[in-house]
Amino acid sequence: MASEFEPLLPRGGHRPATGGWKSALFIIWVEVAERFAYYGISGNLISYLTGPLGQSTAAAAAGVNAWSGAASMLPLLGAAVADSWLGRYRTIVVSSVLYIAGLGMLALSSMFPSPEGQQCNVSAHGRGASPPSSLQTAFFYLSLYLVAIAQSGHKPCVQAFGADQFDATDPTESLSRGSFFNWWYLGICGSATVTIALMSYVQDNVSWAIGFGVPCITMMLALVVFLLGTKTYRFYDSGDSNGASVLSRVTEALSAARKRSPESGSLVEHGERKENDAMVEEVRSIARLFPIWATCLLYGVVFAQPPTLFTKQAATLDRRVGSSGFQIPPAALQCFSGTSMIICVVLYDRVLVPVARRVSGVALGITMLQRIGTGMALAVAALVIAALVEMRRLSTAMDAGVVDQPDAVVPMSLWWIMPQYVLIGAADVFTMVGMQEFFYDQMPSAFKSLGLALYLSVLGVGSFMSSFLIWVIDGLTKKGGGTSWLADNLNRGHLDYFYLLIAALTALELLAFLYFSASYAYKRKTANVH
Repeated sequence: MASEFEPLLPRGGHRPATGGWKSALFIIWVEVAERFAYYGISGNLISYLTGPLGQSTAAAAAGVNAWSGAASMLPLLGAAVADSWLGRYRTIVVSSVLYIAGLGMLALSSMFPSPEGQQCNVSAHGRGASPPSSLQTAFFYLSLYLVAIAQSGHKPCVQAFGADQFDATDPTESLSRGSFFNWWYLGICGSATVTIALMSYVQDNVSWAIGFGVPCITMMLALVVFLLGTKTYRFYDSGDSNGASVLSRVTEALSAARKRSPESGSLVEHGERKENDAMVEEVRSIARLFPIWATCLLYGVVFAQPPTLFTKQAATLDRRVGSSGFQIPPAALQCFSGTSMIICVVLYDRVLVPVARRVSGVALGITMLQRIGTGMALAVAALVIAALVEMRRLSTAMDAGVVDQPDAVVPMSLWWIMPQYVLIGAADVFTMVGMQEFFYDQMPSAFKSLGLALYLSVLGVGSFMSSFLIWVIDGLTKKGGGTSWLADNLNRGHLDYFYLLIAALTALELLAFLYFSASYAYKRKTANVH
């Protein structure tokens, strides 16, 4: 697949002059800007859906999860296009242009007038006072899903392209690549933290048009930074010059496997045994990833909670800080997770890894699968704590006599909700970074973008599963005139039951993950660098 590694501009050529941290920093800053743009939309999206678009809490949470799922599943297609046809560099450029177009359209959609010709007022429980026009709603969703399509090429390729700047067969660069994934996630966390704190305030208190417009400008800057670093980038030779697509290569490998003699393993018809054996091994290595992928899916459900139900839960609390009575936007409380991630990434890379390396003898300190499993355990703990906090919130609302006043603030400090955000942040540092490195590292060299798309698909499937769970739970608990666990008036709902349900499912998944990871054999590394 020669096209995978050809830039739009002439490449540098030799390892000393290209790649390494110099190139990786360009790419990390591009991802920082892209995450600023993405979280500028997703971090407070549920407030826009329940506010100006007038949707119910359950419908808005399901809508956010469906969009997040699409944005995380489509990278499977984008990675296939990059690995088969456009190449990572070109895919990043094209998807960046689409990204900018989608964000610009999103900002424009928020400026459409309501049917009464004025902005909708939003009540404390998030519902808009006047419905949006059908044109505004349709244009909004068109813009939103264009962003999801753009992310399908940008997300898997940027990270894979960044990791490509380090040679896995070089001992020094191999260790640097392990650190790259940690510092990559640090950049994402820092960007997300600043974005959510800043943009949620702008969107809630200034203007949704500005709140959506600033991410568009940021994405333009990201594209400029990426192009500026072109001559420093390192490009790899996949060793496949026939331009075969991912699907055709897999098909060839399956065909080669079928032609093996069960007695001797020799090829019946073809003499190109070595090439076919390599393709068969590629398919086997991908197939071995499936049990690990499947037993990570419920973590995607956990990941979907902070920007949706955690945010709606936080909106009911007393969020005033300081003597001035400044009120923190509910979406901004996700900054607790971001801050936790930043601290944990530094501690992990600079403290835990060196200590664990001395004890275990493993170059990365702990194995990638051990890292993922540790994060899953922390996620279970976070959900249990979230349920306990919700129980106290419901009890406080009852004692204060505000159960039937959805607009009233429950007299309970925002600091009560901080531990669940902090634990989710710590869990992400272990599981999310672990999955990124694992699926990139264990994929055949020709399918690295597809490997990162597999990691993103965990979040995508998890978001769809969360949306499905919300739909089922909302329907079942409303049957016979009952009150939904996810009622618009959360004081009458039972988010605590919902959190405990997800915690139990995640704990069962963790047991399955431990079973499959115990027998997993890591692949050896080879590379071909230019």
